[in-house]
Amino acid sequence: MFLKYHAARIVGAFALLLVALGVVSLAVPAAHAEAVLIQKVVVQGNQRIEAATVLSYLAVQPGEKATTAQVDASLKALFATGLFADVTIEQDGGTLIVKVVENPIINRVLFEGNKRLKEEDLAKEVQLLPRTVYTRAKVQSDVQRIVELYRRAGRYASTVEPKLIQLEQNRVNLVFEITEGPKTGVRRINFIGNDLFSDATLRDTLSTKETRWWRFLTQNDSYDQDRLTYDREVLRRFYLSRGYADFRVISAVADLTPDGKDFFITFTVEEGEQYRFGDVDVATNISALDPTVLRPLLTMKPGQIYDVKKIDDSIDALIYAAGTKGYAFVDVRPRVHRDRENHIIGITFEVNEGPRVYVEKININGNSRTLDKVIRREFRLSEGDAFNRVLVDRSKSRIRGLGYFKKVEITEEQGSAPDRTVLNVDVQEQSTGELSLGAGYSSADSILFDASVTERNLLGRGQFLRLRLAASGRRQQVDIRFLEPYFLDRNLSAGFDIFKTRTDYTNEGGFNTDATGLVLRTGFPLTEYSRIAPRYTLRVDDIRVDNAGCTRYGGNGTISDTVCREQGSSSSSILGYTYTLDKRNDPLQPTGGFSFDVSQDVAGLGGSEQYLKTEGGFTAYKAIRWFGWSKVVAKFDASFGYVYAFEDEVNLADRFFKGSSTFRGFKTAGVGPRDTRTSDSLGGDVYGIGTVEVTFPLGLPEELGITGALFSDFGTVGKLDDPNPVMRDDLSLRMSVGVGVLWNSPFGPVRLDFANAMLKEDYDQTEVFRFSAGTRF
Repeated sequence: MFLKYHAARIVGAFALLLVALGVVSLAVPAAHAEAVLIQKVVVQGNQRIEAATVLSYLAVQPGEKATTAQVDASLKALFATGLFADVTIEQDGGTLIVKVVENPIINRVLFEGNKRLKEEDLAKEVQLLPRTVYTRAKVQSDVQRIVELYRRAGRYASTVEPKLIQLEQNRVNLVFEITEGPKTGVRRINFIGNDLFSDATLRDTLSTKETRWWRFLTQNDSYDQDRLTYDREVLRRFYLSRGYADFRVISAVADLTPDGKDFFITFTVEEGEQYRFGDVDVATNISALDPTVLRPLLTMKPGQIYDVKKIDDSIDALIYAAGTKGYAFVDVRPRVHRDRENHIIGITFEVNEGPRVYVEKININGNSRTLDKVIRREFRLSEGDAFNRVLVDRSKSRIRGLGYFKKVEITEEQGSAPDRTVLNVDVQEQSTGELSLGAGYSSADSILFDASVTERNLLGRGQFLRLRLAASGRRQQVDIRFLEPYFLDRNLSAGFDIFKTRTDYTNEGGFNTDATGLVLRTGFPLTEYSRIAPRYTLRVDDIRVDNAGCTRYGGNGTISDTVCREQGSSSSSILGYTYTLDKRNDPLQPTGGFSFDVSQDVAGLGGSEQYLKTEGGFTAYKAIRWFGWSKVVAKFDASFGYVYAFEDEVNLADRFFKGSSTFRGFKTAGVGPRDTRTSDSLGGDVYGIGTVEVTFPLGLPEELGITGALFSDFGTVGKLDDPNPVMRDDLSLRMSVGVGVLWNSPFGPVRLDFANAMLKEDYDQTEVFRFSAGTRF
């Protein structure tokens, strides 16, 4: 029975298996029977897209059998084009019907609700443009881009809602409705783990600032993730420059306040121990570079507090020194020996000759207006030259010195071969044309007015053109100036000036002058840092005096006889030149280096005036650390002048009148020879003036742009050709000391100077306070 029972079960199971196999065998032919041969493919719903285009994406064509896999592949291919909002594929016998719903075409992209960000800035971020195909994916991507742009502007509560306005012919206007929301500020910046420096000291080092009312003109008091990352590096550099070589930022966390308006930022730091420099040395295997000559270039000494900036400066100095010796390819690596127990770091700078690298290509980006050649002609390197870091830095300085760009960056990338490099010059253009009105006030010149049309980069060719009308209480000027810096595509400048100037010295000397003239000028370099500029000037001067004050005309004698004798017109034909040597480390905001210039003019090649005039100046800059402050710059300036008449005496219009801005503590023309009877300034034939000035931060927020200055002006003006009994000319030393406040305000530069004349003559005229301000709008 047991065997019969199990045998029956086995037979039954086998029978079921045969039945199942039969069903499968029947189903397979049925499936194949459904794959009907396609005789024709019909496309429905397409408006602007050709049916042939749709057919080209299908995986099945007429004359083939349509399988499920082929239909699925066709659907995926059509959706992947981004051209269609919906696609369906149906089969009606031997006809395959493809129904499509086309995505609309963008007619216009509009922005509504944006006040803080300009429409052109938003338009640069979106991918959807007029005459492109609308897709939901691209819209969502553009929404995220706009939101991110607002977040970078410190508005984390901003929202963007895309809306479509249907038009005929399946076109749409895409409108991004923007709710900008309040500015998300930084309520507080906290530090954890800092025992050596206070929170206030560390906050001052960061680029991110706490939100305060006076920072309404800046953006650095809003939260920015990229800026926070940058501040981590700022903190690290701050500690490394003060000897804490083991310092690290453990975390930097930004927490949104419950009201969603601000962020709390918390830096957790580990300060470590302070290190000092141990033994420092230079090792080199280049025979032409003597280590004994290179060692004095190192900026650190044993026993000094460790400062990573001194290491960077030493590397730059060694690379520069090698470059001046003809070794453009050197590899300077500091080998560090750290004694953690005694907190000493010894450094050996290894100077090795690196592999030779050549400039394969120079790419210039960002100059939509300025011609490439204007930038390339400032480059000290050409394509194919050996790469030289010194020349690259010099090229960057020269391009910045043009004044055409807000930003100039030169980066390197690997070329087509290991010994090739590509230099990418990225510039950001700024406005070089001005249709401006200027207004201001000066204690020396009273109310100032300036109207000018200036183009410093005419037609993107680097040419300078200015038409100017300036007027103040004592000076009126009209001039036209044009300069071509590269005449005939050579390193030769050429230009001209046409001017008419009237200066009123009635209060200072009892006269006024009218000068009308033409200047033809040129210039060319002598060396990389020096230049000479010859010129020719034709000028007519007219000195006017009120005859009622001249005794020689029967007047009351209130004007000096010397001044009265000068009344009338004179003409000058002048040949001159200016030599300049500029070795400042930055042409716009120097903190080191010096500049020197000297000019001479010889009058007598025609005209009534015959003289030789010489003027010159020397200015040196030095960044110093003063009471722990950075960004302190000391400046020493010395200027001199001498004019010698070949016949008779020097004309009043050609003499030197110093004071006010040129010699603080004294009024305009307040120092130098004077008629003691009438108190008229007579001007001098010679002068020498020096200035020592230190500018420094006042501890106020940097974005306010307010700095202080301590200064001293000293020198003399004098030596007339024909002194008379009532004229005082002592040629003695004068000196003033003072303080100043400089404000780079949003409305223009403002300066207040308080000066006291410590050394003076009793006939000099002094002033304690000088104020100047101006603006352009």
